[in-house]
Amino acid sequence: MKAFIFPGQGSQFSGMGFDLYEKNEKAKSLFHTANNVLKFDITRIMFEGSEEDLKQTNVTQPAIFIHSTILASCMHDVMPDMVAGHSLGEFSALVAANALSFEDGLRLVMKRAELMHIACQKHNSTMAAIIGLDIETINEVCEETDGIVVPANYNSPGQIVISGNRKAVENACNTLSESGAKRALILPVAGAFHSPLMKGAEKELEEAIHKTEFKKPICPIYQNVCAKGVLIENELKQNLIKQLTAPVKWQQTIEHMIHDGATEFFEVGPGNVLTGLNRRINRNIPSKKVNI
Repeated sequence: MKAFIFPGQGSQFSGMGFDLYEKNEKAKSLFHTANNVLKFDITRIMFEGSEEDLKQTNVTQPAIFIHSTILASCMHDVMPDMVAGHSLGEFSALVAANALSFEDGLRLVMKRAELMHIACQKHNSTMAAIIGLDIETINEVCEETDGIVVPANYNSPGQIVISGNRKAVENACNTLSESGAKRALILPVAGAFHSPLMKGAEKELEEAIHKTEFKKPICPIYQNVCAKGVLIENELKQNLIKQLTAPVKWQQTIEHMIHDGATEFFEVGPGNVLTGLNRRINRNIPSKKVNI
């Protein structure tokens, strides 16, 4: 069974999508549609902008979504039996599975980016990657640290990201280093994604999601919150809303997809971060980066 997986924030790069735009007429049309939906020329920034340009909140998330979903739409020779996306990538997965239209997905991604940006500005917060330590120890240290700090991404064995108030994250990193972590690295991010500090963005995103038409997907969508395949529209919506403050269970997602029959993974979108994570989770199941 073929599984499509879609990357999240941080996989962007200058020039992303340009080859696709040049080679494929369907892709070119969708890039123009994206500009019309967003009411600014995001494709010019994707193709010609600097790394700094691409880090802008109103560019990063829609740019990755646009690249990923257009690439998936051009894969005529391969259809997914199941899909999943890492954080932001879950919106790309929904479009690839026909649960959301490209235009509606893009509008929701833009709304999500704006609301997350506002939530980040309200708190002095950050995230940190913890390398080489078990889940149980990380969970325990987060619970015992004063302030808000929680596991945010269960990426792969030995790689977990924590998120919360800056001071709490820094203190947790010190404790985790003393507890045997190989590295406890503060990340250059705008704020505490997938933590309770994103709660302020939840209500407006919930309203936007409930106003958007969702359809029954053509295949199971393995969502971050539950790490299991979902086919029911209302459940898809509820899990998307919860995703703002809940951890991304990526390792568990991939393990469930393999358990349910995935025999090969296709990373669809910019970068190859997920392919690397998959090799750490299970080297026996092939993962490859899609290029067109």
